[in-house]
Amino acid sequence: MSTTTREAAGPAYEVRKSPVHGNGVFALKPIGAGERIIEYRGERITWDEATERAARAGGPINHTFYFTLADGRVIDGGSRGNAARWINHACSPNCEAFEDEGRVYIHAMRDIEPGEELNYNYALIYDERHTPALKKLFACRCGTPGCTGTMLAPKKKTKKKNATA
Repeated sequence: MSTTTREAAGPAYEVRKSPVHGNGVFALKPIGAGERIIEYRGERITWDEATERAARAGGPINHTFYFTLADGRVIDGGSRGNAARWINHACSPNCEAFEDEGRVYIHAMRDIEPGEELNYNYALIYDERHTPALKKLFACRCGTPGCTGTMLAPKKKTKKKNATA
């Protein structure tokens, strides 16, 4: 269904309180697998500016509406953002995010029924060691059967070099 047709038929989702965390985005109508639901919008800034904004706000970087782009810039959904910023994380999600020429779109991975909360796996990349304290800071509350307990992407395993004699 085209965006124009979808909008004419009324919104496919609404923002309301989530049992997972804070606000969430919930389907109002059936959403088909593969359907583009919403664009993640906001101000485009550098990663340095994103870090500075988080520090000025006095909160940790994990309590932001930042979406990192392939070119290293960040979409700040907290500045000129839309409802997409309220989509919560889930380890076994029903949506996924795709970047297309610097724009991010949320698509349904499977059919979504009215009343279901929309979610995608944030797979946050954090270079420092994943300590228990860090994992607690990025704790996941999705409650899905495959829940890993964290919104962090798994660390990539590095191969150890064989010692040669």
